[in-house]
Amino acid sequence: MKNRFDLIIFDWDGTLMDSVDWIVHCIQQAAMSCECEVPEAQAVRDIVGLSIENAMKQLFPNEEPEIRQKIAVDYAKTFFSKQIGPDDLFPGVHDMLKQFRDQGYRLAVATGKKSTGLHAAMNATGAANLFCTTRCADQTASKPNPLMLDEIMAELGVDKHRTLMVGDSVHDLQMALNAQVASIGVTCGAHSAATLQKYNPLLCVNYPTDLIGII
Repeated sequence: MKNRFDLIIFDWDGTLMDSVDWIVHCIQQAAMSCECEVPEAQAVRDIVGLSIENAMKQLFPNEEPEIRQKIAVDYAKTFFSKQIGPDDLFPGVHDMLKQFRDQGYRLAVATGKKSTGLHAAMNATGAANLFCTTRCADQTASKPNPLMLDEIMAELGVDKHRTLMVGDSVHDLQMALNAQVASIGVTCGAHSAATLQKYNPLLCVNYPTDLIGII
């Protein structure tokens, strides 16, 4: 797999940042605050990677739009109450990204987060200067629509056959399939290897840092 790719596009939550358990907690708390049925932890994990609007529709299909909006607001308030720092990245991720950049790879992020949230997290973790570009759900179509990947590849002038998507959720890998881009799954976030394998990744690894020496 060496020298196969020029561009590596990473998901953020659950792939580079160890945040899935916090997302689960915050959504469950928001549901309780709004006196709605509290979703199971795996149900919340299943929406990681989607835009917040699509996530709320999937988790609370029987609630009125106004209630879903209130849950989303409460979720964001709790989520951003936690101070983020470099240690919120999975161990070794910052050094891995720097190594890949120094080796000549172009790096990008494609995420279901809103752009303000992603940029705040990237700055707080010290990773902002390691990426060439990003795409967020409030800037383009939500995963698994391939538009995020298509826009990143077009902006950076990289062919889809030289592009790799790395993600922890089925939405990441389905997006890669839709964009005809190769993918690698990581199992430290939303979904297991058995679940991710259904979307034909090149392989699944436990942590993103396992990519060192593979690509």
